Amino acid sequence: SENPSVTLFREYLRIDTVHPKPDYDAAVRFLERVGTELGLACQKVEVCQGRVVLILTWQGTNPRLRSILLNSHTDVVPVFEEHWTYPPFEAVKDSQGNIYARGAQDMKCVSIQYLEAIRRLKTEGKSFPRTIHLTFVPDEEVGGHKGMEMFVQRPEFKALNVGFAMDEGLASPSDTFSVFYGERSPWWIKVKCMGSPGHGSRFITNTAAEKMHKVINSFLAFRESEKQRLKSDSSLTLGDVTSLNMTMLEGGVSFNVVPSEMAASFDIRIPPTVDLKAFEEQVATWCRGAGDGVTYEFHQKCMDQHITSTEESDPWWKAFSGVCRDMKLQLKLEIFPAATDSRYIRAVRHPAIGFSPMNRTPVLLHDHNEFLNEQVFLRGIEIYACLLTALASVPPLPAER
Repeated sequence: SENPSVTLFREYLRIDTVHPKPDYDAAVRFLERVGTELGLACQKVEVCQGRVVLILTWQGTNPRLRSILLNSHTDVVPVFEEHWTYPPFEAVKDSQGNIYARGAQDMKCVSIQYLEAIRRLKTEGKSFPRTIHLTFVPDEEVGGHKGMEMFVQRPEFKALNVGFAMDEGLASPSDTFSVFYGERSPWWIKVKCMGSPGHGSRFITNTAAEKMHKVINSFLAFRESEKQRLKSDSSLTLGDVTSLNMTMLEGGVSFNVVPSEMAASFDIRIPPTVDLKAFEEQVATWCRGAGDGVTYEFHQKCMDQHITSTEESDPWWKAFSGVCRDMKLQLKLEIFPAATDSRYIRAVRHPAIGFSPMNRTPVLLHDHNEFLNEQVFLRGIEIYACLLTALASVPPLPAER
């Protein structure tokens, strides 16, 4: 008696694509099988060894027009099974219709919702001027460096002729649906402090630890100010402020030896409203203020701050928001607080919206007992079917005439 779309969703959830050894081959075979059943053209692009992007295509009636891109990633993050009520790769459905599995929210649900929305539209005999491409990419959960970041530079991506893209969003515990039109820039900074070494029994001057103390104080004081800014202004969301966390601390060789070097690593996420050059100068000032021999290096430094227009004059947003109004979906526009593959799509100048139609659902991506209710999942298929109808029917833009 289970809805076939739900059955397909649960089948996909049982494919173990968890890091560090995701079974990408099994996922691609599954998705290719579904695409073939739907009469979609299939293309596989190996962006580097062992990392394949699968492209499924529903050709539009006017292939000259720019296409709609539906992106999703096939990998999922690790689990701590002892904290799960049900095995995380069995896709158990409880009596309330909640489906428990790693990837239930992030983001195997969206992959199947895309496919099932297309199945519905094709069954109804629909066709649209614009081509719809579905891309299933690897390695998003480890930064996308061997996935979407490489794919957008390849001729196969350029040949997709993308006009507008959709990618993952977040669940929303309220009635509203979260829509993400931009992302914070992730900066990973390692600060090294060099100082005078010596015996642990003496008051050595100019030590690495004293300098590190000043560095940490400066960084964490800024963290506290941003935390308070978010707390004191109800109009702000996490994506509107800069988050900063110290994530690693290194140094020392023995209890009785004052080390000559210490290092601290920071994960910083910066909203697109912040001047990145000015922010780096602030980081340099904090380091200079800690004393001589204090340096920093970037392990990640995203400088792209492109955002997608949410003005009603924009034809893509007008189509997207119009459907949501017609369906009485209450939208909440936000900057995505973390990082998704959308940033690579925006970086090559294509508008992209992050949207996972999961309201009245606790945010459990990367958490224990990740689940999605089957009715919320099925409602999402209906929402995507309406969105695709509108987006793939956007009239020719001035540059396309």
